[in-house]
Amino acid sequence: MKFTIYQESRVGKRPDNQDRVAYCYSRDALLMVVADGMGGHLHGELAAQIAVQQITEAFREEARPAIEDPVLFLSRAFNRAHQAILDFAVARELVGAPRSTCVACIAQKDMAYWAHAGDSRLYLYRGNKLLAQTRDHSRVQMMLEQGLIDQAGAAAHPARNRVFSCLGGPQPPQLDFSVKTPLKPRDVIALCSDGLWAPLGNDAMREGLACKNPMLSVPRLMDRAELIAGASSDNLSLVAMQWDESYAENTPSNVQTKTMPLHTFTTRIGETAKDAVSPDLSEAEIEQAIDEIRSAIRKFAD
Repeated sequence: MKFTIYQESRVGKRPDNQDRVAYCYSRDALLMVVADGMGGHLHGELAAQIAVQQITEAFREEARPAIEDPVLFLSRAFNRAHQAILDFAVARELVGAPRSTCVACIAQKDMAYWAHAGDSRLYLYRGNKLLAQTRDHSRVQMMLEQGLIDQAGAAAHPARNRVFSCLGGPQPPQLDFSVKTPLKPRDVIALCSDGLWAPLGNDAMREGLACKNPMLSVPRLMDRAELIAGASSDNLSLVAMQWDESYAENTPSNVQTKTMPLHTFTTRIGETAKDAVSPDLSEAEIEQAIDEIRSAIRKFAD
């Protein structure tokens, strides 16, 4: 594989960052994931942290060096992350489980596969065209599809942040899966939280990402989203990848995996487990919470 990838997560104007973003790749497969902890539920950042760690660790277990069945992998990984969050809540004796939206994508063998729960989104651009976009699991999205509101009304609707599918909720998550989607050189895949796409809209997303090197486009688009959102800026996260199977051109921003040894991985997670834990806890409580996160994840890694 050959691709260019870049990720970034910012706190915006919120007191802390409940988003988590990561990517991980083997010689023949790439995983990207964004999780957005739900601020209305206690410890949303912990749900997002567990989701990202669970999915990336599952990838490291199964990408040997490619994923045998990407759709089945995504289904299992999301559901195990959901259960790990519930187990963490029980271990911590929380009144309600923390919750998180999530979107993840696997790229391998010139194909892409993705899944999501909630309103964290994936966009696929080819040339200057939006080729695919996930459908939000939200009441506002349903109202849009029924013609009850337009895009302007959706952006200002008081229920715009309410979703009916997530990880950690009382019901198993409703997951949507993509079809097996061919990738062509220069295609761009972007995964992001609603803190990015909501203030920008689809046109600005396309203008900022299509045909662009993610090393340059991601920081610029993050800056623009923060500027537009102003004082109401939510946490915002974005990981974008430009696919390129041609090895003729080599630049410092390219990742080339053809020389990677089998069963080796490179992983980049935007936040550490310690960053996910509330700073109001003591050091002993922080270490206990980290151990419980790891324990919840390990239970479903076997």
